[in-house]
This record gives sequence, C-alpha cells and structure tokens, in this order.
Amino acid sequence: MRQYPDRPVLGVGAVIVDAGRVLLVKRGHEPLKGAWSLPGGAVEVGETLKQAAAREVLEETGLVVDVGPVIDVVERVQPAPDGRVEYHFVIVDYLCRVTGGTLLPSSDADAAEWVAFDDHERFGLTEAAKDVIAKARAML
Repeated sequence: MRQYPDRPVLGVGAVIVDAGRVLLVKRGHEPLKGAWSLPGGAVEVGETLKQAAAREVLEETGLVVDVGPVIDVVERVQPAPDGRVEYHFVIVDYLCRVTGGTLLPSSDADAAEWVAFDDHERFGLTEAAKDVIAKARAML
C-alpha cells in the first residue's frame, strides 16, 4: 500500500540524459499528480533496483534504457492534513541512457518531454528532483 503505508516504500528514479537534455514526465497519479518529475516508481518483489528502473522507464515512456550508476538516494515524506504520513518513499535515483524504444508516454505518465539541462526550471520540479538532475549533470 503506497498511501498511508505501514513502512517506507522503496522506489527508483531515472535521470535519463541525451545530448545535454534530461527527460521529464508529467505524473498521471498521486502523489504529485499533474506535476513534472523524473520517471520512476516502486520496486516490485523479486526485481533488482536496476530492473525496476528499466521497467518503470519502459512503462512510463516507451524507452529502453541502460541503467548506470546511482546518483543519489532521496527520501520523500508527505504528511496528510491530520498529521499521519500519507506517503513515504525512499528513492534510489540512477543515471540512464536511451538504448532503444520510442518516446510515448503511457502508464503513470500523462506527458513526457526532453528538456535542456538549463531549461528545466520552468517545469516546477521539486527541490529534490532539481538536486538529482544537477548531480547527474556533474557526473557526465
């Protein structure tokens, strides 16, 4: 259960880079429905973190990626108005490169867009997402 969990949910994120650009997706479901972010989602039982990252990217964007090194591990805790924890994710973010597929948002993403590293500010990303993108850029 992702909403009001008994314990943190393990997730993965993908910073997909290509020619000075990063791929952003517009979230189709809560949390952050309608917000722009990085592709990713929850790890399923039996899959490795890298397998989860590749699966989530394919499901959300139609792209096949090579999942590279870990960029960072971030934690997202979102309290509900009544003070209970509504969402709690621990997210392992990976640097990824496209190896195949065709960009076609689906599953949990309402839209996807390649954005120049210097142009992502207009998408209203969370501070955590901006920080991970900056770290990915420094790794290149």
